[in-house]
Amino acid sequence: MRVIIQRVREASVKVEGHAIGTIGQGYMILVGIENSDTKEDLEWLSNKIVGLRLFDDENGVMNLSIKDINGSILLVSQFTLHASTKKGNRPSYINAAKPDISMPLYEAMILQLAKDLGKPIQTGQFGADMKVSLINDGPVTISIDTKIKE
Repeated sequence: MRVIIQRVREASVKVEGHAIGTIGQGYMILVGIENSDTKEDLEWLSNKIVGLRLFDDENGVMNLSIKDINGSILLVSQFTLHASTKKGNRPSYINAAKPDISMPLYEAMILQLAKDLGKPIQTGQFGADMKVSLINDGPVTISIDTKIKE
């Protein structure tokens, strides 16, 4: 699994002009799933996301987690995170999992994040043409890949 985490002041996702997920302060997360991903990957990743200290404390130091600030999460499925651009100019998505694999893992990720955060997660709509808006705070943007757990 691969994620792009953006610390935001606010974020939303629309499908066909209707807002389906909206948050205030927290994380807007794009998640890409590949064929080899497992439930263990999403459990590790969820724990990592909730434990990251990306919010400022009283001294202006990034020392607080999303739980510490009672922040929210907007999770959006994004298969293009697994694009391969090695050959030519058209990206290949051969490493991105097909919906029969990625959809159950995406749904499990939603449940795991909600459990670890202790509150519901806002989401996009799997497979839909989505319009995502956000105000990146900082900006702070972090990339994590479960295949590179260093």
